[in-house]
Amino acid sequence: MRGVRAGRWRRAVSQTGRSVAVWGVSTVTMLVLAGLLPDFRLQSPDGDSATTIAVTAAVGAGVFGLLSALVWPLLVRLLLLVPALVLGLLVFFLNGSLFLLALRLNPSGQSEAAPETAVIVAAVMSAVASATGAALVVRDDDAYRRRLYRLADRRRRAGPACPATPGTVFLQFDGVGHDVLVAAVGKGLMPTIARWLGHGPAPDRRHPHPTHRLTPWRTDWSSQTGASQLGILHGSNYDVPAFRWYEKDSREVMVCNRPTSAAELQRRAVERTGDGGLLRADGASRGNLFGGGADEQALVLSIATRRRGPETRSRAGYFAYFSDPANAVRTALSFVAEVAREIGQSTRARLRKQRPRVARGGLYPFIRAFATVVERDVVVAAVMGDMLAGRTAVYADLVAYDEVAHHSGPLSHDAEQVLARLDRALALIENVAEHAPRPYRVVVLSDHGQSPGETFRARYGLTLGDLVRAGCGLPVPRRAERTHSGAEARAAVRAALRRPVEEGGEQHRPSRRSEPIVLASGNLGLISFPDVPHRMSKEEIDARHPALLSTLANHPGIGFLLVRSEEHGGVVLGPYGTQIPVDRLDEEPGPLAGLGPAAAEVVRRTHSFPHTADIMVNSFHDPADGEVLAFEEQIGSHGGLGGAQAEPFLLSPLALSAPVADGEDLTGAEHVHRVLRRWLRESRGPQVPLETAQEERAA
Repeated sequence: MRGVRAGRWRRAVSQTGRSVAVWGVSTVTMLVLAGLLPDFRLQSPDGDSATTIAVTAAVGAGVFGLLSALVWPLLVRLLLLVPALVLGLLVFFLNGSLFLLALRLNPSGQSEAAPETAVIVAAVMSAVASATGAALVVRDDDAYRRRLYRLADRRRRAGPACPATPGTVFLQFDGVGHDVLVAAVGKGLMPTIARWLGHGPAPDRRHPHPTHRLTPWRTDWSSQTGASQLGILHGSNYDVPAFRWYEKDSREVMVCNRPTSAAELQRRAVERTGDGGLLRADGASRGNLFGGGADEQALVLSIATRRRGPETRSRAGYFAYFSDPANAVRTALSFVAEVAREIGQSTRARLRKQRPRVARGGLYPFIRAFATVVERDVVVAAVMGDMLAGRTAVYADLVAYDEVAHHSGPLSHDAEQVLARLDRALALIENVAEHAPRPYRVVVLSDHGQSPGETFRARYGLTLGDLVRAGCGLPVPRRAERTHSGAEARAAVRAALRRPVEEGGEQHRPSRRSEPIVLASGNLGLISFPDVPHRMSKEEIDARHPALLSTLANHPGIGFLLVRSEEHGGVVLGPYGTQIPVDRLDEEPGPLAGLGPAAAEVVRRTHSFPHTADIMVNSFHDPADGEVLAFEEQIGSHGGLGGAQAEPFLLSPLALSAPVADGEDLTGAEHVHRVLRRWLRESRGPQVPLETAQEERAA
């Protein structure tokens, strides 16, 4: 009993000491700022003694700290109707308002500050206090563990008792390919994953035993988050031919990261499977495109358009995170630092004339900072909260690497820095798992990889849309007319129409509604003719635009085309008149050779979709270096076939059964869904129903 009391006394003294230290640092910070900023003073106009000024600063710092702890969470809860991006700006305004209130409540009545100065002082003081507290806690491992235990106890008291069975956390590292992960582990960039695989030193400095297995898997033809995550979370990505596509029946362009489209895709998947999703009971979905049937959702796109209310908690985790002013200021400052980092890195790349390179100006530095800082911080905090609450299944998406790799390249130093930060986030989640009310198994996976390469436009001087218009005999921009590809396309049109190449005259311009719609999803292009209500056949396209298919198929930047044929059902077109029915691709892969063992299967599957475009275009792929030519302005791309984009990874604990038997391939997001359901069933998760024998054999 005496030892317990002594331990409590030491903890109380330690905690009091840290609080006094933070208060003291805040007081000194306020004194320094009062000396530096002309619109901020801590003394009367007639002057005061140094002791009086110090007491005024100490009282002001103390009142500001109390207001931040007591009032800030209430203010954030009052802002639930404020758009998420606006809150980032309000963080500084609200913090400054609290500081002005603290000055008014100061008994001395001698301190004052201009409103704009109050914002600066409050931000600096919050950042300094947060850094000081974090440094003291980091140096005291026992204090850190006690804080986690307190959070866990609070969560347990707030809800029902947690079962003793293991929970599962699925962390999606968006866009990280299998080969990229292996290379990062080999370079020492990801020590946590290296330790899990038995490649790095254990905490006790002994060689660790592996705790996880690494398995590659193959995506569908549409190697992008919309198709993969819909299949993983909801068990079906049927009729998702690309990241964006045109649907003739509704005359709308579907875009996977558009809230209305995401909601519709989720509705279709649930209707097709008859099941709510992987997380449909006691689950949490964090930072995803789709909800997976989870009760708790934060930063989930598919519910972003719903009317806000208690049942719609899309941003609950966002506001829960920013209810702590230290979190708000720390993330805001990290956001600014990331913007500066991106500007510096892009400027350095431009001065060094690096190739390939794309424009990285405008709003992109802010978009990158949101993905790599704000989204990461909020999602990781939400996952830790879910674990401390004892949730059965959590699925979270961290998009930082994917965003940076698009513009800097998947193998760039910029992208490697992001991988290192993702590994640190993983280590933090692993640490929290030790203090959760139930054991947790952490599964890390990716939805696709990325393939490097310059853009189609950078190599040939025109876009895919320009090439299509030229092949249809439509007017194109003057810059495209002057390119070799554009001139060849127009010459092919004239030859097909039996016009002399040198013939001038006015160009025929059809109505805008009959002009083709050309969309890009990485190195996958989709061409649709909106005035034709059905999917056009090869024969119909040849009759309407006799030079278009040959122009595309013979272009050096295009690998193959997929079109519907009245004679063969579906055909793959390649250069030099190559034409292979999709049913014969296994025996005669033609232009699909070198695109992976599942290329023929995924092309046939896409051909069966109701909303497949009239012409599906896959770019050229160089098997030697894995490069592709993106139809978007990205030097790291995904969305089609070719290179590392189609080979993501699945990192699973050895305590779970192997994803597939030895010698078998894990192909398609729907297959991954069945594997994850099996793992949840192995953990006796209450939300996972028994599958039919047929589904079990398929897994």
